[in-house]
Amino acid sequence: MKGISFGQYYPANSIIHKMDPRFKILLAITFIVATFLCKSAVSFAALLCIGIALIFISRIPIKTILRSIAPLLFIIAFTVVINIFFGTGEKLLFEVWKIRIYAEGLWRALFMFLRIFVLITATSIFLTYTTTPMDLTDALESLLAPLKLLHVPVHVFAMMMSITLRFIPTLTEETEKIMNAQKARGADFTNGSLIKRVKALIPILIPLFSSAINRATQLADAMECRCYHGGEGRTRLNVMKWRASDLIYTLVGVALCVGLALLNQIQLGYVMN
Repeated sequence: MKGISFGQYYPANSIIHKMDPRFKILLAITFIVATFLCKSAVSFAALLCIGIALIFISRIPIKTILRSIAPLLFIIAFTVVINIFFGTGEKLLFEVWKIRIYAEGLWRALFMFLRIFVLITATSIFLTYTTTPMDLTDALESLLAPLKLLHVPVHVFAMMMSITLRFIPTLTEETEKIMNAQKARGADFTNGSLIKRVKALIPILIPLFSSAINRATQLADAMECRCYHGGEGRTRLNVMKWRASDLIYTLVGVALCVGLALLNQIQLGYVMN
């Protein structure tokens, strides 16, 4: 759980760190759309280059980026195996009994791996590693402000997100403490059958839920004691102001994403259907 990048901020002095968080959210959404629009080998090669460039521009260590992908390795490996062994095509490369491996399946597996890798890397850089949880929630509330005209509780939604991001590290630390306490009492979470290991998690979940409920109750009491009654009439300590450089960086990012989509017209090698 320590490798999960969601909600973790990495302080550094980079262009992406200094950008307005509202523009970073818009760039992340645009990049996600462009990632799923990539279909040709040329567009995927350009996508990988952009992902690597983002890592160097953000000045975040590569080990930190790779650690955030570690919890998803099982999903990535499962997706790659499905595409290799169950994919179909025209160019048969290998056949043993009922197992057939096609060239198209290998290409799909490679493209799927690159897509997931770049997608996680880019979103982590834009939304978590370079943006503090408070800035992220404030930016989200600012972008959703027009929904207030429809009586949507935008401030409540942003506050819930802020509290969630704040308590992810706390719950992670609490889980480790409970697991260490159970191990000291002889609990085993790694050996035995799957059913046995699932049953071993019950002594962890019960005190974890109890601790989470107690923390939520204490937080609610603290907010009421400080006369918190929503976002009506409240001001902010740090007011977000966009700069001309933010608009320029955003336009450059959008242009690159549009270029990725246009590169699908250039067909080199295998093109995904």
